[in-house]
Amino acid sequence: MKILRILHKEHSSLRTRLLIHCAGILLMACIFWIFISMYEISRVESRQSEKEIQKYLDLNYIDFGNPLDRTLFRESLEIFYKGQTQRNDSLLTAIDNLRQRQFSDPSYKTVENPNGLTWQVLQKLGGMYLQFIAVYAVVLLVIYFAAQRIAVYRFIKMKQHRESYISQAFDIVTGADKKSAGKAAALIIKAFLKGMLYMLLFSPAYVIAYSVKTTIDTSSVIFMILLGIISNGVLIHTANKFFTFLTGESRKGYIQTAVVKNLNASYEWNAPEGIPIKTMLHIKHGLRSHVFQAIFENARFQFIPALKEHASFLVTGLIIIEMALNIQGHFCYVLLQQILYRQYDIAAVIIFGIFLAVKLTEIVIDIWEYMEKKKYGY
Repeated sequence: MKILRILHKEHSSLRTRLLIHCAGILLMACIFWIFISMYEISRVESRQSEKEIQKYLDLNYIDFGNPLDRTLFRESLEIFYKGQTQRNDSLLTAIDNLRQRQFSDPSYKTVENPNGLTWQVLQKLGGMYLQFIAVYAVVLLVIYFAAQRIAVYRFIKMKQHRESYISQAFDIVTGADKKSAGKAAALIIKAFLKGMLYMLLFSPAYVIAYSVKTTIDTSSVIFMILLGIISNGVLIHTANKFFTFLTGESRKGYIQTAVVKNLNASYEWNAPEGIPIKTMLHIKHGLRSHVFQAIFENARFQFIPALKEHASFLVTGLIIIEMALNIQGHFCYVLLQQILYRQYDIAAVIIFGIFLAVKLTEIVIDIWEYMEKKKYGY
């Protein structure tokens, strides 16, 4: 009965969280709809005002860049609108401002969607959005599995009390055995390569992209996925999080209880009571007789809700990647383009799509966490 009450409580908690997520999506949808509606009304009014001014610029016999023509136009206004000096000055100022905007404002030049948000634009954005979601989902899944393997490898090395490559090389150099200089050099090279790998994993995406831009097709989806995985420190940050959970679980009392119950506790590779290297590919089901299995499962259980944080971080990284590469046809590059052209209605739709991707990820993770709790009877 107690377990049933706990499950009922968790079910109610899940339902509450889903309602909160749905309410958040609905609220943001209303906010964006109000913004787009107000922007559309403002743009119609602005177009109407510019249309009234444009009829003067369409006069072929007047060059508003010529001082003489400007003076003649000003005098003509005084004749037709006598005594309305302020109105005539405002009109001439509005004409000058419109000419200046048409000359310098990008939105008056090559604009891909001059009519703003239309059904055709939404269809085009839909295809880009599906590609963005596909890249995002693949990168998130790869990072989820790769981060676990990296964290497990680091954890096992820690349990093996293995020193860093530099420390091992220093011990060899300062030791009595001078014939191991080659081994020390090899360790230093490994340390250097490891440092270069960390530099790569922490490098901003645009640095990696522009360093290989002349040799690799940076517009390909495969390259986008690879860049999303190895850049901006997302993979290492996620692995460090999982490593923290593993370390915390290994210090809890139930681990000693498991050792007393004769579960294997050696962390040597391929030892009879140790860890086979091949189980790194199937950690979840490959170590049932080892104490590490309980450590891994409990750490993984804590890691699932933490994915929300990493998902938001990953979305931000993908936005930066697509903007930095300046490739036509990518969802977030179009966002940058629409902001440049001041087509804020289209930009608002793109931003809402990104928000929706994050929210849907949180919903999936909450459901996943609930299923895991139900599986283990929490």
